Amino acid sequence: MNPRFFQRVCVVLVLGLGAQSALAEVWPGEQWPSAPAAQTPALKALEDYAFPARDDSTRKGIRTDALLVIHDGQLVYERYAGVTKVNTPHLTWSVSKSILASVLGVAFSEGRFQLTDPAMKFYPPLKSHPDIRIGDLMYWASGLDWQEDYEYAPLNSSVVAMLYTRGRGDMAQFTSEHGTASAPGTAYRYSSGDSNLLSAALKNMVGDKAYPDYPWTALFEPLGIRSAVWETDPTGTFVGSSYAYMTARDLARIGLLMQRGGRWQNRQLLPKAWVDFNLTPFAHHQAKGVNEVPGAQWWLNRLPVGESDVSNRPWPDAPTDAFAALGHWGQALYVIPSAKLVIVRYADDRDGSYSHDQLLQRALAAFAGEGAQ
Repeated sequence: MNPRFFQRVCVVLVLGLGAQSALAEVWPGEQWPSAPAAQTPALKALEDYAFPARDDSTRKGIRTDALLVIHDGQLVYERYAGVTKVNTPHLTWSVSKSILASVLGVAFSEGRFQLTDPAMKFYPPLKSHPDIRIGDLMYWASGLDWQEDYEYAPLNSSVVAMLYTRGRGDMAQFTSEHGTASAPGTAYRYSSGDSNLLSAALKNMVGDKAYPDYPWTALFEPLGIRSAVWETDPTGTFVGSSYAYMTARDLARIGLLMQRGGRWQNRQLLPKAWVDFNLTPFAHHQAKGVNEVPGAQWWLNRLPVGESDVSNRPWPDAPTDAFAALGHWGQALYVIPSAKLVIVRYADDRDGSYSHDQLLQRALAAFAGEGAQ
């Protein structure tokens, strides 16, 4: 065979395979590609769980505002309830923390900080806590004496004071004034204050001029997110712990970014090392039988260190690689890479009856089949 002819055949085959691979991977443009799932008993079971008869005069039971499912890059299911519609930017509550983590991932890719950097390098009021590193804040492991109690224990709650009373004028400053409960990096203590310290540190990482637009220029615009609103405190610092709003369709774009390892189309928007860090369990979280396994501003369906019983995973009926951004009153962005699923749920749950595991079990049956287990 003529060597040049053989070389040309190889080039054609390689280019053809590359084109087929590119065609096989679906990405959203201005709108999501849609392939609605057929109504099946499994889908009905999911709907019956997520959307029971709704009585807005009470605060009891499961109250789903929106449920959206992306499978392999395509919108396969979408339903809204109450006042929430397809174009409604919904309050995400603590899902904001994981959105902030993705914004920080872009800053990390630009070389603006290292995880081992002292946090006071970017937020000087932390000079009284010089040993806290950026990586400690990412794992909610600052060691600050923080009480993450909500409306059920307002007098003891650091987060209620930060968001609504004496800390609301400068949330990061309020957090930095807390005392020490443990050495930084040695103990997990969920803290909206840690997340707001990261948001304040970001301001010095990128500069005062770039900061007000940075979540949009760094993350939202590259992903095609148009609906995002992010409230600030009176100092102009984004309330990274709690106050990001966006539509379900737009939040799903962040889920797809994470499902595909930080890649958006042909651009590695988040470094793979950053995504791996987000999805690595905090090394010192060893409690047995827990219902949460913290990653770096994300939640993981992994076993805690030292645990071997798979039934003690947070969501035992979902695959081990599942992870989520979770927020108060049932807000959730679930990502299951092995099943190629991204699920957004907005809600107004008030009584604790909702189960992440139950919804994920039904969603997997409806959209991924038993093979996803």
